[in-house]
Amino acid sequence: MNRFKSLVLPAWAFFFCATALAANFPDHDLAGSKDDPIVTRYPGSFIVGYFKKTFDETDLVAGPYKYSETGQAPYQTIHVEGAITRLIYVFPQDRSAVDVMKNYTDALRKANMTIVFSCDKSACGGDARHPFSINFQQTKISSQLEQWENLDFQDPFVDGSNQSRYVLAKATVADGSVIYVAVYIDPPTIEYGGVLVEIAKEAPLQTGQVTVNLSAADMAKSISADGRVALYGLQFDTDKTELRADSKPALVEIARLLSQDPKLNVYVVGHTDNQGNYTHNLDLSQKRAEVIVQALTTQYKIAPTRLVAKGVGSLSPVATNDTEAGRAKNRRVELVKQ
Repeated sequence: MNRFKSLVLPAWAFFFCATALAANFPDHDLAGSKDDPIVTRYPGSFIVGYFKKTFDETDLVAGPYKYSETGQAPYQTIHVEGAITRLIYVFPQDRSAVDVMKNYTDALRKANMTIVFSCDKSACGGDARHPFSINFQQTKISSQLEQWENLDFQDPFVDGSNQSRYVLAKATVADGSVIYVAVYIDPPTIEYGGVLVEIAKEAPLQTGQVTVNLSAADMAKSISADGRVALYGLQFDTDKTELRADSKPALVEIARLLSQDPKLNVYVVGHTDNQGNYTHNLDLSQKRAEVIVQALTTQYKIAPTRLVAKGVGSLSPVATNDTEAGRAKNRRVELVKQ
């Protein structure tokens, strides 16, 4: 005789338990969140998760999920570095995933975006035990990636099973960069369905935000060994000749170097990258060098006879001008021993 009896609950009990686990449909957006101007929301939706960075990286799903016994999930992906926004919406239960996805897909096509990949339900890949939706929500939707007001709003992404829909589109904009828009939808569970909209705009990392100023002693060692020293702490705004206020630490060390060695006379040489007109850059580098000499003579009382300003534009690169990192190295000022 079986010593254990089956536990049978009435249908109302299952409904009560499931309802208790779900969060009520929201009546407001997550504090601090807002729609991205590129993609509007489906009517009646609310933002429950939000992520926005001016520069980050993401891997956008660009092919079906393929399960392997090693536990790997080798999606085809597109790696993007640039401005990244992720918006998590929930939409009302009386709307279907078919309806919501058709609206997003039609909008992407009307915006002349190219569909890179799209799939519905089982066509998204995987199998009954390892569907696309499970892998997607584990890798792309979490409290570590986005800000959430209530983590219960992740419910549709957990319960979507193999009913998910997905589309990835791209377009090239006026400045030559590429924008990607990915939309992932899970159908309504008890109270709402879920939408992830991820917008990624390719952009180079803005370098030059951190400077390291050499000390007078470091400058002296370099000049003694090489006859020159490259400086990156003398700051100018793009295409400007006025020294920025954050150049002061570098000026102080240059003045200290010259004060400690009264016999040292130097050329102050301005360098640019190769972007823009050559003649303009040559003139710009000369004027910047002259501004530095003027600051040293008027503010730090260095004798004008010890300094000669020279601008050489892009004629003496120390790195390739084909990358932003290389161009940043080429934009410098050098002190060259006379």
